[in-house]
Amino acid sequence: MTSVYLDHNATTPVDPRVLEAALPYLGEHFGNPSSTHTYGRRPREAVAAGRAQVAALIGAEPEEIVFTGGGSEADTLAVRGLVPGGGQVVTQPTEHPAILEACRGYDVVSLPVDGLGRVAPSALDAALTDRTALVSIAHANSETGTLQPIADLAAAARRRGVPFHTDAAQTVGKVPVDVRRLGVDLLTVVGHKFYAPKGVGALYVRSGLRLRPLVVGGGQEGGLRAGTENVAFIAALGMAAEIARTELAADMARLAELRDLLHRELDALVPGGVLLNGDPAHRLPGTLNVSFPGVRSRELLAAIPELAASTGSACHEGVDAPSAVLTAMGLPDERARSAVRLSLGRSTTEADVRHAARLLATQVAAMRRP
Repeated sequence: MTSVYLDHNATTPVDPRVLEAALPYLGEHFGNPSSTHTYGRRPREAVAAGRAQVAALIGAEPEEIVFTGGGSEADTLAVRGLVPGGGQVVTQPTEHPAILEACRGYDVVSLPVDGLGRVAPSALDAALTDRTALVSIAHANSETGTLQPIADLAAAARRRGVPFHTDAAQTVGKVPVDVRRLGVDLLTVVGHKFYAPKGVGALYVRSGLRLRPLVVGGGQEGGLRAGTENVAFIAALGMAAEIARTELAADMARLAELRDLLHRELDALVPGGVLLNGDPAHRLPGTLNVSFPGVRSRELLAAIPELAASTGSACHEGVDAPSAVLTAMGLPDERARSAVRLSLGRSTTEADVRHAARLLATQVAAMRRP
């Protein structure tokens, strides 16, 4: 059985160069970076280097980077560290569950998305009030790959003096991300979405913006995240950021070409039976979300064990319900239930793409027979 992994939006394999960067801090250089003796020096330098590398990738200053245990923690720190009790948060229905859950207990205003999954800046402008304490809208949707007009949305919030957060889990390391050009105040980075290990992430916090820590104790990370730093994983995240910074343009072009090849192959093998979900222009280079009308996507993927793909966000896998993202876009339940997310990555080859298309087409044909 030749297996094909097309679920890179769920998680990516750790790049061998990233693993190599982490290993010394799991063995020889095991010291606590807060220690003043010689055993703390190399770990402390590794944390500083990782901070600078992540900052360079997103156009920030090193002191604006707060390391976290992952994306969900960074999202929660952005919301609950900034918004006072009873405050108002403006977001959208297609956000990651980490944001939607972090907003529980607040006055939440949910902006509509159009049929392509995008929020209109005019809708945000109309929703802002004197009570709005934060706007949080993801840079890209994990299911469809649709990119939001973050710079325009952040500008609308800035005109009203409202801080803006974007969850960039799916964009950092995949498309250019510059916090200054986007005009955001807070931005979430997730390591395992771009070839670093699971369990490490970061939150960009614009200089001058004050947050309350969720985890208190020793005062690490500028007092915003107590606890001894995970030096090995921070070194890994830094290396992943450095690789992404130098190889981004080539990766984007290659993945967009493979994504489009996959779409063409499916169209040819399943003529008239493939519907694209999401924005055809403003989307991630490696994400293809398509529906096969008349076929339940969960049953389709279960029948193809040699293909690793998903019906939506990994956080919702196993839930037998139409995608909340696609239904929020106004798509019928049946189309949402027939949707498959195919997300490509650094190791995906042309052979993988052609093989995946044949596997899907063969099974779709079998399931559509009377």
